[in-house]
Amino acid sequence: MPAPHLGRPANNRPQKNPRRRNAKIDGDARALILDAAETLIAVNGFDATSTASIASAAHVPKGLVFYYFPSKTDILLALLSERLPTEPLADVGTLVTPGDPAASLVNLDSALNLRDQHSSVMRVIIWREAETHPDVRAHLRRFRDYLSDITERLLQASSPYPVQPGTIRACASAWVAAMFSLAGTDRLHDLDDLPRRHREELDNVARVVAAGMVQLG
Repeated sequence: MPAPHLGRPANNRPQKNPRRRNAKIDGDARALILDAAETLIAVNGFDATSTASIASAAHVPKGLVFYYFPSKTDILLALLSERLPTEPLADVGTLVTPGDPAASLVNLDSALNLRDQHSSVMRVIIWREAETHPDVRAHLRRFRDYLSDITERLLQASSPYPVQPGTIRACASAWVAAMFSLAGTDRLHDLDDLPRRHREELDNVARVVAAGMVQLG
């Protein structure tokens, strides 16, 4: 009886490649790790969240966490850059409603979608961790600067008349603050299972900001 060919089992069936078998699992693991980290950090805070608890919640080996993220801080930085990027919009020109700054501001808020699940949870994280983590503060500053800059450009492009740069800047700052405030209110309503009422409030604030451009010139 001839000996079986070396490198293949006696039943002549080719062995599965373990790396190929686990490729999809490994590819999904990074997202699972970030999902788990996002939830745990929002609830417990970054410092109180261990890599072991992240691995457990993600249902992956702890070693796989360190494979993708050599340090716990790398997990936090990945969450910031990927789930609340500092420059989320590629082009704001499509958001401009010529001659209608208020409508343009509402378009911007809708495009940013600061009230979706990822954004709301990430804001909880970013405001909580900004006090003790310089990298988070830097990210927050870049994000707010970006929002102020694109809001200024949006107001300038949509205004039917010339407006002083200082007025544009003040109105843009007011709108950015309003977006964050109203998104935070929505988050609190969600936690208590209360209906959101942001749309009417948002429209009113947009009209107030647009009117301020007229008053201040």
